[in-house]
Amino acid sequence: MTRRAADLLVDCLAEQGVTRLFCVPGESYLSVLDSLYDRAEIDVVTCRHEGGAGFMALADGKITGQPGICFVSRGPGASNATIALHSAEQDAVPFVLFIGHVPRRELGRGAFQEVDYAKTFADIAKDVWTVHDPETLPEIVARAFVVASQPTPGPVVVVLPEDMLDQVAIAEPLRFSPPARLGSGGEQVDEILERLSAAERPLLIAGGELSGSDGRAALLAVAEAHDLPVASTFKREDIFPKRHRCYAGHLGFKIPAVQLARYMKADLILAVGTRLGEVPTQGYRFPLAPCPEQPLIHVHRDPAQLNRIFSTEFALTADPVDFLNAMAARARPNEVDRGDWAAELHAPIEAALEWRPGEVDELDLGPLVAKLAGQLPEDAVVITDAGNFSSWVHRHFPFSGRHLLIGAVGGAMGLAVPAAIAAALRLPSRQAVTFVGDGGFLMTGNELAVAVQRSLPIRIFVADNGSYGTIRMHQERDYPRRNFATDLHNPDFARLAEAFGALGLSISSVEQVDGVVEQALSHDGPVVVSLRTSVERITAFATLDKIRRQ
Repeated sequence: MTRRAADLLVDCLAEQGVTRLFCVPGESYLSVLDSLYDRAEIDVVTCRHEGGAGFMALADGKITGQPGICFVSRGPGASNATIALHSAEQDAVPFVLFIGHVPRRELGRGAFQEVDYAKTFADIAKDVWTVHDPETLPEIVARAFVVASQPTPGPVVVVLPEDMLDQVAIAEPLRFSPPARLGSGGEQVDEILERLSAAERPLLIAGGELSGSDGRAALLAVAEAHDLPVASTFKREDIFPKRHRCYAGHLGFKIPAVQLARYMKADLILAVGTRLGEVPTQGYRFPLAPCPEQPLIHVHRDPAQLNRIFSTEFALTADPVDFLNAMAARARPNEVDRGDWAAELHAPIEAALEWRPGEVDELDLGPLVAKLAGQLPEDAVVITDAGNFSSWVHRHFPFSGRHLLIGAVGGAMGLAVPAAIAAALRLPSRQAVTFVGDGGFLMTGNELAVAVQRSLPIRIFVADNGSYGTIRMHQERDYPRRNFATDLHNPDFARLAEAFGALGLSISSVEQVDGVVEQALSHDGPVVVSLRTSVERITAFATLDKIRRQ
């Protein structure tokens, strides 16, 4: 039987182990859709917007550790998917975007919906390939998976001229080789151990490369072996048990000044599996760029990430998991007792973990998070969109080390609903709960149609304070009482959910929280719960009045 390039492309995807892809269909890759018609082993999820499709692929990549796959059409479709590409770059998530393109004879003529993707995505994607010859498809697809996966994962783009897809192809699929193992760092581990043993107040900053189950186990082992406090990077607090005596907190977006002051007391920083970007370093203040105030040991699998922004005392290219396992296996008695140091860092986190009724006189997300903390299983998937409402999750949710947190590391609004769908599809036995603001829900909440179509039991909690809250917070800080362009006029989110075919519920008081949460969790399909929260309670740590006065 004659095989088209489109058929070869689908064979290549299957060879790479792809079992699911997300798309908005387009005429520029109709032949690929036709080929997928006969391929039941690849689940095709049809989305309502390319931004939603991209976010679903992003979340799928975060869950599996393999490239998330998204197909879009040229021009507008590719432009809409850019938000997911940027998020994948910011979060170091493996991601492959396939774009149906104009026919080859029209390239360079300014054809309908033509875009030069190499120029457009030069600052976002790790690489961009246009497939001119169908016989090169296996090589390009295999290379795309390799580049997307290592050494620092990220997005790549493969452009598919529509006439190329219809050509006959005789090439065979190629399987990309797994990444080479870097090892633990060899003798250098002993040198790092010497420095760690002598430190009185060391702090381990743990990044996203430790998100897998093996990374979490290695992180826990090294913390216990060396009485080593662990602080997780932005949206990664799920990788270490929050109630553990060595948990030192979350280096999130603009953490309280008193928390940062505690970290500043460290006399050694061991950063493992993190690029040490702006957010976890608190604007490059901890460690201080370019010359840290504390000795900095930086361990990463990608040498390009070492000594790039910070001058390190010791930079090591190694597999983060193997490195931590070697550190744990070679544990030796510490020269000093670090019990007080670990307690100083952990005690405030533990004290702030419990939400207590009576702290506020208006509704915020505190009672909701507290109720869910007691109801959700220890392997639940917790998703947070971008926004201040997530601060209640970061402060009050007791991540166990088995929970999975999917967060908007790149700060892009709109991740929450698509990510919940991706999680429910990939992990059907685990409860998926997502938190989103009113602004974020109205960006990609239309993907609720996909959840209804597939009867996915996702629970969406919408914080409706009638405001772009994070921007309002900054506005009040810089221009007190000059609120402008941040107020929102919203629909009734519960009724909107019902129009989609989901269960819609509402909470307007603390007293309603328990009953509504129990009803939402017991429902066998998608649920949207609208919480009419107070804009005055702008974060879990401050009010608008406090920000103005400061």
